[in-house]
Amino acid sequence: MRITAVIMAGGKGERFWPRSRTHLPKQFLSLTADRETMIQKTVGRLKGIAEPEDIFIVTNKMYADLVSEQLPFIPKENVLLEPCGRNTAPCIALAAAVIEKKYGEETIMLVLPSDHLIRYEEMYADTLRQAVAVAESGQRLVTIGITPAYPETGYGYIQFGRDSDLGMHGVYKVKRFVEKPDIDTAKEYLASRKYLWNSGMFVWKTGTILENMEKFMPEVYSTACNIAEHFGQEDFEAVLSEKYENMPSESVDFGIMEKADEIYTIPGSFGWDDVGNWLAVERINSTNDLGNYVEGDVITIGTEHSTICGGKRLIAAVGIENIIVVDTDDAILICAKDHTQDVKKVIENLKICNRAALL
Repeated sequence: MRITAVIMAGGKGERFWPRSRTHLPKQFLSLTADRETMIQKTVGRLKGIAEPEDIFIVTNKMYADLVSEQLPFIPKENVLLEPCGRNTAPCIALAAAVIEKKYGEETIMLVLPSDHLIRYEEMYADTLRQAVAVAESGQRLVTIGITPAYPETGYGYIQFGRDSDLGMHGVYKVKRFVEKPDIDTAKEYLASRKYLWNSGMFVWKTGTILENMEKFMPEVYSTACNIAEHFGQEDFEAVLSEKYENMPSESVDFGIMEKADEIYTIPGSFGWDDVGNWLAVERINSTNDLGNYVEGDVITIGTEHSTICGGKRLIAAVGIENIIVVDTDDAILICAKDHTQDVKKVIENLKICNRAALL
């Protein structure tokens, strides 16, 4: 059975401002010492699982050149260009409809965000192969959950049953998906050992997800299928641009996963990080003896547990602690670590002030 992969790469990465901008969002940036961008890493992890000609990228049309530059081996027709963002359900429906037209309804489809990092790639590949086996065995939707390490309030959670009816080791039936909890609820989830973090990674047959789309999101289903009828034709991009923006903006979690039957999860323990904000930089890179992560032309004196990302100018940090500093050509971010989620508010403020050049 053919295995395809769909990389969702349309996000703006606003919590990584000022490095992440509208014209160069987080997934096209390098945040690790090897200088590979995040989307390059995502595709690279698929070696031995999906062939390059079977990898599809769904992204905003303004990022077409970035995809071409960073992933030149991906066929041009496999890059599906959204005219506007419509959350994950329309993105997945479009890709599934296109893949089914190209390869048939029994095609396996991996759905992967473009901006996650994985520490243990062989364990990750084994988990994906196990998910493929579950998806192949019937009309099943599979999600990769992450074994939680602490009571995180920034992720959705998956409640799972201790046993599944498949007879497969390490595969569990999903009881329900829950939204991001408050800290007390997150602590309860962690203590119960019955919840996983929702990673946003899925595996299924194209026919299975489209059948569920038709049942639970008929408008999205019909529009996606209508667009896919033109795949491979000269008018495909024009039809996509015309019809895609009419689809509702909705997540696949809310639209499908919270309603469908036959949903299974596989707990993943492969060093996953969603790289959601600047706090992730010190998690995914080495820090020095004082707990600092430093890059660029930086001098630190009496500075501890801080992340300092320099640009062309010297940064001298004196007597600071738990601070994030990021320097770019036209903006500097100075942020307390416990306020990293508020970086998006800078974006909101810039929009209000009509400072589009800094977005």
